[in-house]
Amino acid sequence: MKKLFLLAIVLIGFTSISNAQSLKLGIKGGINLSTINGDNVPSNLDARTGYHIGVAAQIGLPGKFAIQPELLYSAQGADDLDIDYVNIPILVKYKFLKFLSFEAGPQFGVLVNDDYADAIETKNFDVSAAAGAGVEFGKFFAQARYNFGITDVVDNSDVRNGTFQLSVGYYFL
Repeated sequence: MKKLFLLAIVLIGFTSISNAQSLKLGIKGGINLSTINGDNVPSNLDARTGYHIGVAAQIGLPGKFAIQPELLYSAQGADDLDIDYVNIPILVKYKFLKFLSFEAGPQFGVLVNDDYADAIETKNFDVSAAAGAGVEFGKFFAQARYNFGITDVVDNSDVRNGTFQLSVGYYFL
């Protein structure tokens, strides 16, 4: 896990140095609507309303593309099943109409809180695919995104995270 964080920091640092003229740094937060999906999930399990908060960078690339790495604390899981992560999404953004963008890429999560550690064997690492859209007006931005779980949340079971996120943020640099 430490290697993943170090790799993300090195990647952000290297890209930032090579594209310093188009680097933006900011904070973001918002609401999560999350659930657990899979064959072994009870049909009466309700979604969990949670939150996410953290930092985001936007690193401009040639043309209409950018890389957006983030570091977020995210309250996920399902109703009565609280599973919280520190997530690192690394998204590619395609910008058009000067203020609108599409974004997609992988998200890596490290488990930091599991209210059911004694009842189920929750995995410590989660991988998701993220896709969404965003708007940007000056230093303010808003995003809508869905994170599709790729890895199982629980050992030996087809159970994956699914999280819809609405975010607002502010670039201070």
